[in-house]
Amino acid sequence: MARPSRPALPKSFLWLLPLSFVLQLASIGVLHEYRTRPGEDNFGFGWEMGRIGRSIAQGHGFSNPYEGNTGPSAWEPPLYPFLIGGVFKLFGVYTFASAWVLLGINSVFASLTTIPVYWIAHRSFGERVALWSAWTWALNPYVWYWSIHWIWDTTFTPFVLACIFLLAMELEEWPGFGGWILFGALYGVGALANPTMLAFLPFCGLWIWRRRYKRGLPSLAGVVLSSIVFFLVLTPWLVRNYEAFGRFVFIRDDFGLQFRLGNGPSADGMLMPYFQPNLNKLELDKFQRLGEIGYAAECKRFAFDWIQSHPGRFAVISLKRFFYYWNGVPRPTSSVSLVDFRSSAFLATSVLALWGLGRAVRQKRPGAWLFAGLVLTYPTVYYFVFPHARYRHPIEPELFILIVFLLSQVKSRRAEDLGS
Repeated sequence: MARPSRPALPKSFLWLLPLSFVLQLASIGVLHEYRTRPGEDNFGFGWEMGRIGRSIAQGHGFSNPYEGNTGPSAWEPPLYPFLIGGVFKLFGVYTFASAWVLLGINSVFASLTTIPVYWIAHRSFGERVALWSAWTWALNPYVWYWSIHWIWDTTFTPFVLACIFLLAMELEEWPGFGGWILFGALYGVGALANPTMLAFLPFCGLWIWRRRYKRGLPSLAGVVLSSIVFFLVLTPWLVRNYEAFGRFVFIRDDFGLQFRLGNGPSADGMLMPYFQPNLNKLELDKFQRLGEIGYAAECKRFAFDWIQSHPGRFAVISLKRFFYYWNGVPRPTSSVSLVDFRSSAFLATSVLALWGLGRAVRQKRPGAWLFAGLVLTYPTVYYFVFPHARYRHPIEPELFILIVFLLSQVKSRRAEDLGS
């Protein structure tokens, strides 16, 4: 039997997606986003991923996330650095041409995300919400900010995660093994781009299992097959890491530093950037001396020792990180603005999305608990490390859908009140 049918994409997509892409390209030119920051030897051009991409383009392989020849690296997941390396090889290292190409690729993924947004919304909330969700995503300058400003995986990850979310919804009624194979492959690709999305995997799998069980469809063989495909996708990178480091490294090895950047004597719920090797000469020297495996282990040990000595403080700043994730990270206290409108808008969209989620769950909309699982699981690691506005962006396609659904409910109720 074939997979569940999807509604045909509206004809408006023939101009909506190209328009979204062209407007993003125009924004890159008008705002001069291709003129990346040249300071620190162009470190702001892709940061650690850019450094690794430079190393790949120069023939040194996946290595050297900071300055100096520090050897093989697993400091970042592999997909985007390899993309940067390929672009650098063709268009030059840290050139305007490479910036245009990479930001253009980001814009392509941002535009393509409109498609799973439409199908997810259509499956859960119907045609009207699907159309408005698609238009809101495709023509939203806030979405474009992440595509035209960040040379990072900020648009690829939301696209892949939205495709996984859509596929999970379809798998609840998809007979055979085709869907399971695709699910495992997609999740493997997603993990190689951003391993954080693995936090959603257990809930997502259990949700699919339960929904299929209620429909009388088997899942065990599909789960096994999907798991095999998932690990087959990861295996080449895991083998490479073992050969490079002589030990097992699951995708990336920088968690120790990330944990240290959010936890320590000066921690207050936000990133402590002054401990990053690119900004701290002592840390860079330590990184070069210990190697990234040893350096990450020392950072992790420091953070855990501090947490064990200050469990109450750790709990307090973790609650702060929870708030900052959904509210937006505050500006420095030296800001003269009494009201941070950026954070206010960020908080407002979080509140509206969670409100829409609550209504969807109460109304037992299709996939409502899958939305809830994504909101509950995906951000959890950031509550214990540190928050950043871009860390919410991978789940914003689903949050946008929930906001549009909520607003459609308000509009429908108002129309009913006027008609009565």
